[in-house]
Amino acid sequence: MVEENVFLFIPNIIGYARIALAVLACMFMRSCPGSAFFCYLTSALLDAVDGHAARHFNQSTKFGAMLDQLTDRCGTACLMMCLAAFYPSYAFFFQMSLVVDIGMHWIHLHTSLLQGQSSHKFIPENDPYLLRLYYTNKTVLFGMCSGNEIFYMTMYLLHFYDSYLLIFIAVLSFPIAVAKWLMAILQGTTAAKNLAGIDAAERLAAKGAKTD
Repeated sequence: MVEENVFLFIPNIIGYARIALAVLACMFMRSCPGSAFFCYLTSALLDAVDGHAARHFNQSTKFGAMLDQLTDRCGTACLMMCLAAFYPSYAFFFQMSLVVDIGMHWIHLHTSLLQGQSSHKFIPENDPYLLRLYYTNKTVLFGMCSGNEIFYMTMYLLHFYDSYLLIFIAVLSFPIAVAKWLMAILQGTTAAKNLAGIDAAERLAAKGAKTD
């Protein structure tokens, strides 16, 4: 059998395009808001496309999942740093949002791998119901993720454009961003609990091996 090249799987190629668009968005963020917004939004929208491609072509991989997560987290980090510079009075809020976003997702993904799960979106039955609802209900997942992105992108645009419509969208999407922030904390604390459970089981097994 011919060995497959995971790096050239279609969803991963889409992932590379997302990275390129995110880099372009960073280049334009301080001076060209229209171009930056277009690149960032397109990169975010392709996040849904690569998942469909992975399922359609049967090309779901751990590398692709990790690439997807890293692109999301790094893209959001760049936007948060820009917002902290644009709104210095609210820098602490954006800093904490960045810390929660990266930290909670990282420990969740790492714990999922240690548990031997096929996907970070698989939530065991004994985990909190809200977390299972978030990852199993596509409407909830899409609504919270898109609402969160809309809030931060709207805050970015408000730095350049004085618009009542943008203010209205920001106010409307802010509760969703807060809910997404709280969900990330729930995700991280649950992963920490599960990781501690793995540690306890390994220590117990090691003690049993010594007594034998």
